[in-house]
Amino acid sequence: MAAMGPRAVEPLTPANLEDRQRRDAVRRPRPTVEELAARGRFDVAELRVPGPPDGPEVTLVSARPAGLAGRPLPLLYYMHGGGLVMGNAWSVLPRILREWVLPLELAVISVEYRLAPRTPYPGPLEDCHAGLVWAAGHADGLGIDADRIVIGGKSAGAGLAAALALLVRDRGGAGPAPLGQLLLSPMLDDRGGSFSGRQPAAGHGVWDPGSNETAWRAALGDRYGASDLPPYAAPARATDLSGLPPAYVEVGSAEIFRDEGVAYANAIWQAGGQAELHVWPGACHGFDSLAPRAALTRDARDARTRWLRRLLTPPRA
Repeated sequence: MAAMGPRAVEPLTPANLEDRQRRDAVRRPRPTVEELAARGRFDVAELRVPGPPDGPEVTLVSARPAGLAGRPLPLLYYMHGGGLVMGNAWSVLPRILREWVLPLELAVISVEYRLAPRTPYPGPLEDCHAGLVWAAGHADGLGIDADRIVIGGKSAGAGLAAALALLVRDRGGAGPAPLGQLLLSPMLDDRGGSFSGRQPAAGHGVWDPGSNETAWRAALGDRYGASDLPPYAAPARATDLSGLPPAYVEVGSAEIFRDEGVAYANAIWQAGGQAELHVWPGACHGFDSLAPRAALTRDARDARTRWLRRLLTPPRA
């Protein structure tokens, strides 16, 4: 983090939120379809699909290995991070294409959901749900296997993935049943009451307690901290985690989301579900992006890939 300079650890505040969003929109990579195609290695398309009721269309960025037409592939339906206030669907794809799409021969769809505070809850979640329902309903045209869809994300995107799993379960036939949920450093709890949620000093690390509160307030508006907040807004509020797809939950031991991620995995086990939990020692939030060649990052990357491979491989007799 020191090598990245002071801007890398600048806390998010209500006063600088709008400026941070402008800077993020300019500086965060946004590769084109041609760049993502990587000279023909991938088939890539930007899709505009029906959004939620009374909402705008949703943009989905779809990619799959080239040369596999006619073969239905499993799908990773992915939501980007950025604290619900920053990020885009394109910037996360180069790594996903390299680390999962090619070696596992799967398709990926990255969702361009609307950001807070312009669009607070439930808008971003409903965008993600509408895109998922559309993708599953058009599985044949997309060349995907609707029975093998994994929903996932990182940070705020992982929180949306957890919320989406709850929403799909509770809406019953209104959406496809995911095969699994990949939750990387998930942002799950607006209350920030865990020990790890209070542990870092203000301004320390890439995502401190003040930044987290600012993001949650932007996402929830007047409903921030409300006792009756639905679990789809903050999945840690859920009192029933039964009937959910198997989860991969990953956190770092030195990030504020550590305790809420551990608690969520534990609650899934207590409800009779399946969860694989990893707490990477000494890892801060976003460690794999900050130190992509570190041994710890390689271990984390391998563990995620092994879980996906086991989940997507049909069991043998």
